[in-house]
Amino acid sequence: MPRDLRPPVDILHYEIVQEQASALGRMGRALEQALARLREFDAVHALPETPASVQPIRHKLVMEAGQALWMLVVQREATGLRDSRHIMRTYNVPGEVQRCMGLVPSKLGSS
Repeated sequence: MPRDLRPPVDILHYEIVQEQASALGRMGRALEQALARLREFDAVHALPETPASVQPIRHKLVMEAGQALWMLVVQREATGLRDSRHIMRTYNVPGEVQRCMGLVPSKLGSS
């Protein structure tokens, strides 16, 4: 079996970069899925005003998309990519999702 002649630190660096790229891909897909669920909900409930009965469901979808956005932004920043404007444009992230990015949802009914 051929032996890898690279220094161990280079091998480790390569593995870390691979995992960072993989994590970025997972986080990007999670954001895409969360935004798709929100957009599908909005398409089904395309009314001038969202009925009160479905507002909690929509709020939950917005919060989930905000959490997915937060996870992607944090992961990107951990790799040195500090400018998030590219994400907002590429994924067409609504302003309301951007505003709830990183917020911790409150537990209903908890004291």
